Amino acid sequence: MSRIALALLVWTAALSGLAAPAWALTPDRDVAKMVSFGGVCVGCELSGRRLTGATFMGAKFDRSTLVGADLRGASFHGSSFVGADFTRADLRGAEVLGANFLNAVFTDAAMEGIAAHGANFQGANLQRARISSAEMSGANFGRAVLTGANLRGAELHGANLGGADASRADFTSAELNAANLGGGAFDSATFRGAELTGANLGGASFSRTDFQSASLQRANIRGVDLSTARGLDQDQINEACGDGGTRLPSGMVVRVCQGRGSNYMPPRPPAPPKPPAPPKPPRW
Repeated sequence: MSRIALALLVWTAALSGLAAPAWALTPDRDVAKMVSFGGVCVGCELSGRRLTGATFMGAKFDRSTLVGADLRGASFHGSSFVGADFTRADLRGAEVLGANFLNAVFTDAAMEGIAAHGANFQGANLQRARISSAEMSGANFGRAVLTGANLRGAELHGANLGGADASRADFTSAELNAANLGGGAFDSATFRGAELTGANLGGASFSRTDFQSASLQRANIRGVDLSTARGLDQDQINEACGDGGTRLPSGMVVRVCQGRGSNYMPPRPPAPPKPPAPPKPPRW
């Protein structure tokens, strides 16, 4: 049997039963610990699989289905899951570095404590996802759907939420310093106690949004309609940079900054990771 044929045979066995996965050790049939995946498996069906602690290294799992999969503590390093379906999946404590989830689905997923610095969630559907206490600095959520998502205490420094729909999302105590919210929808969202230092709010909508105790130091609110926002006070507005187009609740006055005024510099959205190179056939 040739090396290529043998490699394909091992890979097929890994996906069919996870009893003898390629490049893996499986000490437990029910909970797949120390399982490593590489290579290409576009459109794979892994719904409901127990993959706790699994490692995806340079893997390409585009359009795969992982509905309800148990991925607690899993690692996604340099892997591609474009268009994959993680509906109701459990990714608590997962580590996502340089992974691409373009247009993926995370509806009702459990993502508490996930570490996803610089990950790409552009166009992803994260409706009602539970992402509290996540570390997602520099992550790209451009045009993503975050309606009703829970991001309490999440670290989103320099993250891109441009054009995202985060209506009714909960950003209580989240850290959004230097983040880009431009053009997004944050109607009825909650930013209580959130840090928005140097953030860009330009062009976004904030109807009935709660900003109680939020920090808006050097935040760009030029042209932003905050007239129906809740929890704002004059001290917060004094820290932000607005202009003649800024609309505020009755009785408040905006501070007009000269030139750029603030130290805000719009973050450059991270580029989607490059597709991983095909793995070399294992040596036998």
